[in-house]
Amino acid sequence: MTRRTVRIDSQFFAELDAQLDETRGPNGEPSATDFLLIDLPTIAEGFAERFDELPSLYPDRSDYRYLVATGRLVRAVVVAGQLVDHDSVVLFGIDIDQA
Repeated sequence: MTRRTVRIDSQFFAELDAQLDETRGPNGEPSATDFLLIDLPTIAEGFAERFDELPSLYPDRSDYRYLVATGRLVRAVVVAGQLVDHDSVVLFGIDIDQA
């Protein structure tokens, strides 16, 4: 099994900030920082350990994969990543379902 390094692209942070506020909501809604500290490590670990097993994001592009997960803070999340240099994955997209 290949364990890869996972990095986060600035686009990922921009998308995260567009979906979660800077501070916690009045009803306990998570902040972007909460997500980064609590849910993202597990997601990054999934990409690091199981990249080759994840579904392809685009047909005929095995270097782009996505992970669908439930979080501790959010109901569901889809994260997209790209394999670069054969040993590193860059996370670049995120879509959060908080419903």
